[in-house]
Amino acid sequence: MRKICFFALALMTFCSVCAQEKAEPAPLEMEFVMELNVSLGQAYSVGATTHGSRNTVPITGGKFEGPKIKGEILEGGADYQLSDPATGRTDVEAIYNLRTDDGVNIHIRNKGIIAMGQDEDGKPSFYFRCAPTFEAPNDSKYAWLNKAIFVCAPSMGQGAGITLRVWKIK
Repeated sequence: MRKICFFALALMTFCSVCAQEKAEPAPLEMEFVMELNVSLGQAYSVGATTHGSRNTVPITGGKFEGPKIKGEILEGGADYQLSDPATGRTDVEAIYNLRTDDGVNIHIRNKGIIAMGQDEDGKPSFYFRCAPTFEAPNDSKYAWLNKAIFVCAPSMGQGAGITLRVWKIK
């Protein structure tokens, strides 16, 4: 009974403090994790399907580097895209693997959207953001990748490639 009363008192105190503080929430903090320079192969299309226009872009390799991680992007993955020309939106999902300089393999599944349209002033707009998830071995020094949310800002790389800058949300 004492535990229930203590919990109720703590909850009421917390709610009272929250009600008094009507300040805007603090923005999320982020920490830079890595930059990936991904080499891409020739894209191909399935064509218009019942879900939209389906395209595939092979991932042929590349390099990545950050403060705590460095290595190569392995060949064999792909970026799967589903476009809706009527809305200007493309859903993307890239699935591929990394190998660190010390030989650890890490799997990535990176989902996001590309949206083209117009801003409030009628000017052309382009939005491209993704949220990668990592699967690193639990017994490796990269296991920290399994325990956080990440976001990335893709941009066109040099030649036939794309650059992804990845941040961890703290």
